[in-house]
Amino acid sequence: MNRMRLILLALTVAVVPGSYFVFAQAPAAPAQPMSFFITSAPKGDGANYGGLAGADAYCQQLGTAAGRGTPVTWHAYLSTQGAGAVNARDRIGNGPWYNANGALVAMNVGQLHGDTIDQARIGNALGKQFSLTEKKERVNGVGDMPNTHDILTGSQADGRAYTDAADHTCSNWTSNANVTPPARGAGGPPPAPGPSAQLGHSDKQGGGNSSWNSTHASRGCSQPNLVSTGGAGLLYCFAVN
Repeated sequence: MNRMRLILLALTVAVVPGSYFVFAQAPAAPAQPMSFFITSAPKGDGANYGGLAGADAYCQQLGTAAGRGTPVTWHAYLSTQGAGAVNARDRIGNGPWYNANGALVAMNVGQLHGDTIDQARIGNALGKQFSLTEKKERVNGVGDMPNTHDILTGSQADGRAYTDAADHTCSNWTSNANVTPPARGAGGPPPAPGPSAQLGHSDKQGGGNSSWNSTHASRGCSQPNLVSTGGAGLLYCFAVN
């Protein structure tokens, strides 16, 4: 009986406010460093980033300014076409990736793109709440003014390059051409489509398929063309290591 009273007394003291009895607490998990972001501002020259190397350098510049520079290597999520075509999914590392607040957005390349039925069911966490810039800011989406949710990717939904004859990458990210669709001549064939960029929606809203990486094409490659479509020429940036 005395032993039971001692146990009850000890428990009472442990929960009394202001008592000096301290429970050991498990250490909090460390915050995960940023390994994914959307560029907070465009380069300003439409879809002309100087090719993949220039786009990667821009991601590196903004990642470094946010305190995540060397030894971290940043790549832009962009595909290219033609000889030596590059798939965006093959150049971003293996994951996992975390946003600027340390929240998980995808565990690996398969989950990012929904490669399997299970991965597609689980999905990635990209969207307006989690697809943040390197400055921890949300990107304007549907319903915001201006809407800047169009993100340059040049990619199909599986993260791979297009293989048809149309230009989906604004000449592999070297063109800022201001495209005005040519008029169709009477009885003539339809005009060839001009260069454009395939775009994803950072908020996964609008465009019919709610895709983060392959929703629709831009009207052209110039800064005004990208703005008029609903974007600003922003990039997805991933840490590859």
